[in-house]
This record gives sequence, structure tokens and C-alpha cells, in this order.
Amino acid sequence: MTSLPRPAQPPSSLSPSRAGDFMQCPLLYRFRVIDRLPEKPSKAATRGTLVHAVLERLFDAPAAERTARRATALIPAQWDRLLESRPELSELFTEDAGGERLARWLSEAERLVERWFSLEDPTRLEPAERELFVETELESGLRLRGVIDRIDVAPTGEVRIVDYKTGRAPRPEYAEGALFQMKFYALVVWRLKGVVPRRLQLVYLGSGDVVTYDPVVGDLERVERKLLALWEAIRVATETGEWRPRPTKLCGWCDHQAVCPEFGGTPPVYPLSVRPAESGQDVQGRMDPPRAEAAGPVTVEGP
Repeated sequence: MTSLPRPAQPPSSLSPSRAGDFMQCPLLYRFRVIDRLPEKPSKAATRGTLVHAVLERLFDAPAAERTARRATALIPAQWDRLLESRPELSELFTEDAGGERLARWLSEAERLVERWFSLEDPTRLEPAERELFVETELESGLRLRGVIDRIDVAPTGEVRIVDYKTGRAPRPEYAEGALFQMKFYALVVWRLKGVVPRRLQLVYLGSGDVVTYDPVVGDLERVERKLLALWEAIRVATETGEWRPRPTKLCGWCDHQAVCPEFGGTPPVYPLSVRPAESGQDVQGRMDPPRAEAAGPVTVEGP
């Protein structure tokens, strides 16, 4: 029996990924959140999901058994589990009768997992949480939600939020985008627990870099104000139906070029009711990318 598509609904919450979508391109946000247009699975994103699953499951083992060999041995079973939950991922290797491409792809995942052991020592870590879903509602009514890769809590109570990235560390001028995601998580933890995380840590397995940032209350207050402004822009775009594309170099990776005006396409009929914008209201549906802010120190460590 084929399930009916879910009716379109106005956005009700904000995650780091969707916030990033809107700041990158409001029309992309619409396609993903309101139209829910399908997207093809990518090998890079799927490899990231697989590596995350392996690093999460490794901590099920006793500390002394958390070795690189054990971690890489988890990859085949985690790949099978991923295929079982998301059968569409088999499309990634449909033209690979001999299995050579899949074997190379799994080998790349192995190298990423092995590199992690040069950056952190899992035998000395006991995460308080892994793949933790968090959600909070701000006083404004805006709901924030997301999934944190790992939370470490020191015996003294200090909190560290850790995120694994399977790509390479960005150049310093582009690093704020990833830090925005981490500050988003820190804001949620602060609002939930009343504790400002002591450290935010990005582990880049693709390049072997570890980026750390020590937030302060002022950082989180600025992020909250930015999210409120972003949410207001989303509300206006939702009500008016004005979702403008924002062309960048990332357009070359977008699955929705066929329905994007920048590429000669026509978006689907807007599925929500619209009303004219009020006088003086911005209907552009735009939000500037996050800017680097002078606050806590950022540290980059190599392998």
C-alpha cells in the first residue's frame, strides 16, 4: 500500500541544518522543508552517516577494547543496518556489478575511522551522551532541535560538545559556518541545563584537524538573537510565498536545478496559502551568512 504524501505545513522548528539551508538559499529551504522535494542520496553524506554510526557504537565496548581494528570491523554490519533502514541507498552502487566501487567506498570509510584514533583516544573517554536528540523552546516560542554527536562531562561538571566531520577543515575565513552549528547546540544545552558548555570541538576526519572553541554567554546570546531574526525572515517568506534563490558556487551540487529559476526552471505551485506582505516588510526571504565574531578563542590542532 502506497502511503499518501504528508500535507504541506508551515515550519514549526529550526535545526542547525535547516538554519544553514535558509542562510545559504531561502529557496532551497522551501524545497526541503515545505515542498519536501526528494533528493538523491550522495556517497559523501552516506559515508558520513556510516562513520558516525561506527564511532557511536564503538563506545558500547569496554574502554580497553576500543581499538582501530575493532572499529573498522564494525563497518560492514553498520552498512548493512543502514541499508536495511534506508533501502534507497542501494542506488549508490547500482552500476557496480563487481563490487569494486563499493569496496573502495568502504575502504575510504575505514581510513576515516582509523584517522580518528590519531586525534582522540577512545580508551580514555566515557561520553555522557552519544547521538543525543535535543530540543528546547525559547521564550519567543521558537523551538530549536538537533542531534549532538557526543557530549563529554568532566568530573568537575564541565561540558564539552563534540561533532565529527568526515570532510576537511575549512579555511579560517569559512570556519564560522561550522562554529555556528556548534554554538546552536551550545545554546540549546544552555537553555535546557542552565550550563554554558566549556568547549566546542570539531573533529575533521578528512584532514586530521581538531578545531576547538570556548564559548561565553555573550556568544550564545548573539546566536539566539540571530536565530530569532532568521526565524522572523522565515515566517515572512512562509506567509508571503516569497522565497528568493541565492546563487552561489554551491548551486552546482543542488538537486533542484530543474525547478530553480536561476537555471530556467519553475518551482512547484506553492502549497501554502499566502497573504500580501505588510507595508515595510521585507519579502526577500534572505538571511546573511553568519559572520565571525570576536569572543572565545578558536584553536586548530593538526594530527
